[in-house]
Amino acid sequence: MRNELLRSLPSIERLLASEAAERLSATLNRDIVRDLLRRITDELRSELTGDGTNHHSSSGADGSKSRLATPDSLLDEIERRLEIRAASMTAPSLRRVINATGVIIHTNMGRAPLAQAAVDAVADVASRYSNLEYDLERGERGHRESHCRDLLARLAGSEAAIVANNNAAAVMLVLNTLGDGGEAIISRGELIEIGGNFRIPDVIEKSGARLREVGTTNRTRIADYERAINAQTKLILRVHPSNYRVTGFTERPSVREVAELAQRAGIPSFEDLGSGCLIDLSPYGVTDEPVVSDSLEAGISVVSFSGDKMLGGPQAGIIAGSREIIDRVGKNPLMRALRVDKMTYAALEATLRLFERGVAESEVPVIRAIAASRNELEARAVNFCKLVDARTSGRLKASCEDGESVIGGGSAPEVKLPTVLVSIEPGEESAASMEARLRNYSVPIIARAERGRVLIDLRTVAQDEEATILDALAVAGKPVPVAAASAEM
Repeated sequence: MRNELLRSLPSIERLLASEAAERLSATLNRDIVRDLLRRITDELRSELTGDGTNHHSSSGADGSKSRLATPDSLLDEIERRLEIRAASMTAPSLRRVINATGVIIHTNMGRAPLAQAAVDAVADVASRYSNLEYDLERGERGHRESHCRDLLARLAGSEAAIVANNNAAAVMLVLNTLGDGGEAIISRGELIEIGGNFRIPDVIEKSGARLREVGTTNRTRIADYERAINAQTKLILRVHPSNYRVTGFTERPSVREVAELAQRAGIPSFEDLGSGCLIDLSPYGVTDEPVVSDSLEAGISVVSFSGDKMLGGPQAGIIAGSREIIDRVGKNPLMRALRVDKMTYAALEATLRLFERGVAESEVPVIRAIAASRNELEARAVNFCKLVDARTSGRLKASCEDGESVIGGGSAPEVKLPTVLVSIEPGEESAASMEARLRNYSVPIIARAERGRVLIDLRTVAQDEEATILDALAVAGKPVPVAAASAEM
């Protein structure tokens, strides 16, 4: 029987003439489909002869043996594998996911989701020509740096502002502009590393400035900065420790003390604010993230912060401060390499307009998630549990339990926001298996598997995403067929 099946393996040309191959050739290209069919038939030949060379095939060779009983089933298996491979090749690498983890600014999931106004602005600018570098009033070439400049300055409380492609670029630009060839004074307690091996000492070195450390890890006084100032000092750098806190026997000069010392010494002061809040979020429990305007009002010469963290906009590095420094940054040759494109400007401006109108708490997803109260989340969770029971006919048991959401993205590491979690008991299936099935749903749903349960935090789930999660749970709550289970092995 095995030899008969081997002889019945059709030729590649015959397979290419099949309906499925013809259809896929129109999408993928005929040569690609031919290569896929060759690999698939080689795998099947190997499985039928039992030489074991393809046991790690992504098609699941072991699980398919029972399907290779007849020549017709052999053809069905070829077509099945072809569809799987083609779907994998045509699926986008970057995909939308539903964040049900309760981590609001999730770096692994793209940080800040954009407000609808920002999405609309990007679509409008991206699909048409724009005035990116065209002055409509004068009818001649303009400068892209003019976009968002005045709006950012108003919201930050600065004389001027400019935008780079992320905050790391912003820090590099300012340090290179102000400190190249001289010393940058910084407290040892601020020599931080954030995600992606981004280390402040390395950035200072690459900027052309020389690092001058003062104080100790836990205690630095303003007198330490003052003693370090010399003829080579180009600036004083203050860094907000976004992703960690030193507690206990600590001391750190205020931002005003640093600014006043720099002014007396006749040198600029620069504060890397990291996440960068445009509004005070302390009413929602976020008390340790500085507000941008407060630093500038205290006298700091220039600040930088991210656009896609607490601001809730696109990836960008925003530099705000004195007009003289911003003008110098804008003329830095590195600016061209680190500038942003039209879509970033469109999304950033639309997001900033929401802050200007005072509607960020309701319109900007990150701010809205931070501002969501426990009572609001409890009402959503209770209703969601009822819907889970109805959609799965009681196969899945959903209940509510107290939990905590976090800001994420290296912001406000000590802040825990009270939430109400949806806790789902997966029945006969393990929590890890159900979490994986949700993660591999048509719209991937990222949840947590803990203590034998799947946990969903609706704080980071948009209202219109709940229906998708319910659909996925209805599928995941069904018993896994034996044949399908073996095929997935």
